[in-house]
Amino acid sequence: MSLLRFKMVDAAINHTAVEVKAPEGRPSDYFGAKVFGRAAMRKYLDRKTYEALLDTMQNGTPLTREVADGIAAGMRQWALEHGADHYTHWFQPLTGGTAEKHDAFAQPDGLGGVLEEFSGKLLVQQEPDASSFPNGGIRNTFEARGYSAWDPTSPAFIVDTTLCIPTVFISYTGEALDYKVPLLRSISAVDRAATEVCRYFDKNVQRVISYLGWEQEYFLVDESLWAVRPDLMLTGRTLMGHESAKNQQLEDHYFGAIPTRVMAFMKDLEYECLKLGIPVKTRHNEVAPNQYELAPVYEEANLANDHNQLLMTIMDKIARRHKFRVLLHEKPFKGINGSGKHNNWSLGTDTGVNLLGPGKTASENLQFITFLVNIVSAVHKHNGLLKAAIMSATNAHRLGANEAPPAIISTFLGTQVSAVLDKLAASKGDDAIRFDAKNVFRMSGISHMPTLLLDNTDRNRTSPFAFTGNRFEFRAVGSSDNCAEAMIVLNAAVAHELTGFRQRVDAKIEGGMKKEKAIYEELKSMIKACCPVRFDGNGYSDEWKAEAARRGLDCETSTPRIFDRYLDPETLRMFSETGVFTEVELQARTEVKWETYTKKIQIEGRVLGDLTMNHIVPIASKYEAMLLDKVYKMSQIGWVKTMADKALIRKIQDHTAAIQKLTDEMIEARKRANRIEDQREKAIAYHDTVAVRFDEIRYHVDKLEEIVDDQIWPLPKYRELLFIR
Repeated sequence: MSLLRFKMVDAAINHTAVEVKAPEGRPSDYFGAKVFGRAAMRKYLDRKTYEALLDTMQNGTPLTREVADGIAAGMRQWALEHGADHYTHWFQPLTGGTAEKHDAFAQPDGLGGVLEEFSGKLLVQQEPDASSFPNGGIRNTFEARGYSAWDPTSPAFIVDTTLCIPTVFISYTGEALDYKVPLLRSISAVDRAATEVCRYFDKNVQRVISYLGWEQEYFLVDESLWAVRPDLMLTGRTLMGHESAKNQQLEDHYFGAIPTRVMAFMKDLEYECLKLGIPVKTRHNEVAPNQYELAPVYEEANLANDHNQLLMTIMDKIARRHKFRVLLHEKPFKGINGSGKHNNWSLGTDTGVNLLGPGKTASENLQFITFLVNIVSAVHKHNGLLKAAIMSATNAHRLGANEAPPAIISTFLGTQVSAVLDKLAASKGDDAIRFDAKNVFRMSGISHMPTLLLDNTDRNRTSPFAFTGNRFEFRAVGSSDNCAEAMIVLNAAVAHELTGFRQRVDAKIEGGMKKEKAIYEELKSMIKACCPVRFDGNGYSDEWKAEAARRGLDCETSTPRIFDRYLDPETLRMFSETGVFTEVELQARTEVKWETYTKKIQIEGRVLGDLTMNHIVPIASKYEAMLLDKVYKMSQIGWVKTMADKALIRKIQDHTAAIQKLTDEMIEARKRANRIEDQREKAIAYHDTVAVRFDEIRYHVDKLEEIVDDQIWPLPKYRELLFIR
C-alpha cells in the first residue's frame, strides 16, 4: 500500500490543467441553451399552448390533457434538435440526492423501424418504485407503487443526451416522498400569509415570492490520492490523519490566487452551469487549503434549489474530467475549516418590493419591521426545529467547531436594527420608524480612493441566522444538504407566524383600534417575547452556550435527539395548519432521519475498523519489528545505547494495543446497537456508544502516523491531500 501511495502521489504531482474551450459568443448567447425555458417555449409551442403553460406556471391552473400533449410535442422536438435521445423524470427522494430513470424516445413503429415518441401522459406522470427509496414505512416492498409528476414551474433541461424533467415524488396513498412537494407547499403557504399582511400596506400586492441564494463550499482533492483513501471514498471524510504542519494558520488561501488546475475546473463548471441556466456569479478560494466556493445570483426558491441539486451532480462529473474528486462532506479534514452552504433567504412582492429592505417612508419602514419581527418571532418559537432541519451525521462535525455557527439557533440583527426594535418595544406612542441612510467615510491619507458606503448592519460569522441588510443568511446549512429542508421549515414557520399576526391585528381593528395602532401594539408585544433569540455577540464562546440555556433556547447537541423536534406538538400543529406536512409524513421523515443517521455512523464504523486492523496495525507492527531487529543487532555490539529505540517500541505497542482494544469495543457496541428494533433508540445508541469511540481510535492512529517510517505509511497524508493541486 505504501508503494501505491507514492505512486499515486507521483501521479497527482504530474497532473496538469485540462484545456477548457469556452463556448462561442458571450455568456448571454449561450445562457440557458440546454433549458426548455420561455424562449424555447415561445419557439416550439403554439400560442394557445404557450399561454396555457404560462398560466399554470404563474397561477397554478391545472393543465388539460390536450395542452400537456402540445407541450410534450414541442419539448420532444426541442430536445431531439439539441441531441437528446432519452428522457427522465428527475426528482429528489429522501436520499438527499437526485434520482432518474432514463427511457428512450425511440419506440418500435411495428414496421421494423422506430419513431421518436413522447406524449403528454409520459411528460406529466410516471411510476417509480416507491418502496426502493427511503419512505419511513409509508411503502413496503409489497406496496411499491409511487408516482412522479411534472413540476411545470421548474423548466426541463438536457444533461448529456437526456432530457431531464423536474418532478415531485409521492406515494400511491398521496404522501410526499421527496423534498420538492413540501417545498412547494411551504412556498404557497408563505405566499398566502405574506400577501395578506402586505395588503395592510399595499392593496395591489397579489403575490409574495420566496427567494433563495445559496453559497456552495467544497473541497477538491486529486483523484489519485482519493483512490487510496478508503475513508474518503466510502464516507466522504478522513477518519484518520495527523494535521499538516502547515494548514490554514497563515490565512493565505482565502481569496488567494486560484491554482491553474482548479481554475480550469471552475471555468468548465461555470460554462456548463450557464448552459443549464444556473446564474453562477462568484468563485473564490475559501479559508482551508484546497477549499473553494461557488455562488449564483438569487432565484425563486424552488428553482434555486433545483439548480443547487443539479450543480452538485455536475460538479462531480466535471471534477473527474479534471482528475479531481469533489468533497461535499461538511468536515472532510480534521483541524481545518469545514464546508457549509449559506442560504440567503428573502421575500419579495410581485410589485417589486423587497420585504426585508428598509424603506424611505414611515409606511415602508413599518412594513419592513413587521416582516422582520415576524421572522425573528418564528425563529424564536421554532429554533429547535430549524436546528433539526440542518442537522445530520455529517453537519454535526461542523457546527460549533469555531468555523461555523454553533448548534444553537439565534438571530443577529446588527446595532441599528436592534436599536430600532428596542426603541419601538419601549415606546408609548406610534413614533415613525426611521433608518439612517448608509454612512459614508473616506480612507485616511488616501485621497484618490472613492467614498465608501457603510451598511446598516455589520456581519456576524458566528450567527447561524443573520440579517445582512436586505435578507437573512441561514449560515448553519451543511454543504451536502438539500436546501429544501431548511427552506421548508423557514417558510412554514414564517407563514404560520404571519397568519397569527394578521388574525391578532384584525381582531384589534375589529375592536375599534386604528390599523397602524393595532400593528404597532402587536409588534411591541412580539419584540419583547422573541428577545431571547436575538444575540449579536460571539456565538463561539462558552459563555453564549450558558446564556442560551438560561434564555430557554434549544441547546441539544445529540443529532438523533435533535430530530425529536419534528414530532413536537407545536411542530405538528404548525405544519398541519400551514398545509406543509401531515403527521404521517412527519413521522415517516423522522424515521428516515434516524435510519440515515444510523447507517452513516455504521458505515464509518466499518471503514474505521477495516483501516485500523487491516492497514494501520499491520504497518505499525512491521515498523515495530524493524526496530526490534535494530535493537537486537545493536545489543550485540554491547556499548551502543538502545534506550530511545526501546522507548519508541513501547509507544508503538501502547498505541497499537489501544487501537485494537478500542476497535473491539466499538465493534461490540455496534453489534449491541444493531439488535435494537426502534429506529430512534438505535440511532441514539449509535450516537452514544459507537460514534464516541471514533475520535479515541483516531488519536492513537494519528500518533502512530507521527512515529512510523513515512516510507511505509500506507495512506496519503494531509500535506499531500491538501497541497497537491
